[in-house]
Amino acid sequence: MHKAIVVFEVEGGSDKYFDGHRKDTMPIVNSILETGWYAEVVYFRPEWREDIFTYVSENFDAYISRVNPGNIPGGEKVYFELLTQLTEAGLVGMSTPEEMMAYGAKDALVKLNDTDLVPSDTAAYYDVETFHDTFPISLSFGERVLKQNRGSTGSGIWRVQLEDKELAASVTPGTPLPLDTQLKCTEAVDNHTEIRELGEFMEFCDRYIIGDNGMLVDMRFMSRIVEGEIRILLVGAEPVFVVHKKPAEGGDNFSATLFSGAKYSYDTPEAWQDLVDMFAEARPVIAEKLGGDNIPLVWTADFMLAEDADGNDTYVLGEINCSCVGFTSELDMGIQQRVAAVAISRVEEKKKPLPPMISN
Repeated sequence: MHKAIVVFEVEGGSDKYFDGHRKDTMPIVNSILETGWYAEVVYFRPEWREDIFTYVSENFDAYISRVNPGNIPGGEKVYFELLTQLTEAGLVGMSTPEEMMAYGAKDALVKLNDTDLVPSDTAAYYDVETFHDTFPISLSFGERVLKQNRGSTGSGIWRVQLEDKELAASVTPGTPLPLDTQLKCTEAVDNHTEIRELGEFMEFCDRYIIGDNGMLVDMRFMSRIVEGEIRILLVGAEPVFVVHKKPAEGGDNFSATLFSGAKYSYDTPEAWQDLVDMFAEARPVIAEKLGGDNIPLVWTADFMLAEDADGNDTYVLGEINCSCVGFTSELDMGIQQRVAAVAISRVEEKKKPLPPMISN
C-alpha cells in the first residue's frame, strides 16, 4: 500500500481562491499529510486523461474528487470515465461516479417521492417532449420549483409562479395553461426575477434537459423556505453540524445560498436532534431507493419546514449534495481533519490483507 491519496481539482471556476485551489482543498491535503500519509492535488484536463490514469494508478491508493460538475472542461463524461477506470484499477473512490449520480443527482427526489421525505407530486423530465406536455399541467396546481440536474449555488433552480394572482386563483387544477401565460420566474442563484411567457420559458429550460445526464426536476414550491433551509453536513455516516440558511428578506426571494445574500447560522447536530434522528432513521430507506448504502465521503441533506396532516411541523427533503460539498466557512471546526481520518480509514479497510486460508 502506498499510503497516498490524490485530490482531484480542475482549473478555473468561481469556487477557486487566488492560489488556484478551492479554499477547502489544501486543508484536506495538509490534514492527510499531518497523519504521515502522502497527498497532493492533480488537475484534470480531458487531454491529460491517459497520463493522469497512469500516474495516479501507479502511485496512489485512493482519490478524493473536489470538482464542481459545472466547472469540468468538456463536461463530466470523460472525467467520470477516468474515475471509474481508477476504481476498477483498485483505488478507493471518494466519491465514485455511481455514488455521485445516485445521491447527488436531483432525480434522487423522484426516487423518494413515495416516502414521507418528499412530496408525492415530485417528478422529473428526461426529454423535452415530456417536459412541454406535462409542465403546463403541473403549474396549474400552484407554484413550482424547477431544478436542473447538475447545477450548483442555485444556478438553474427556478421558482415559477403565475404573474397574474387573480388568474392563479381561478385556474382549474389539471387544466393545461396556455403557452402565452405570463410567468414570474425567480432563479435561486441570485434571486433575480424575470417575466416570461410559459412557452418561451420552457424553450429556455430545454438546455437543462439536453446533453449528458440532463434532466429537470419539478417540485412543489415549499412556502416555508422563507423560514430557512436546514442542511445537515455529514462526513461519512456522522452528522458534523447543521446549517440554518435563511433567505434574504423581501420580494420573491427563496434562495438559501450565500451568493444570494442568505444568512447562515451553525449549530451542533444536537440542536436539531429531531431532524437528525429522523434522517438517521430514514437513511436505510434512502439507501434502498437510491441503489445502495455506499455513503459519500462529504455530503449534505437539505430540508425545508412543512406541516403534516395534523398541522405539526415536519421536514421535506429538498436535495442531497455529494459531488463537491464545500465547507470553507467551517474550517475552524476541524472538518478537514475528520475528512482525512475517514478517508484514510476507508482505504485501510479496503486494502487490509485477507485472513490466511485455513487448510483442512
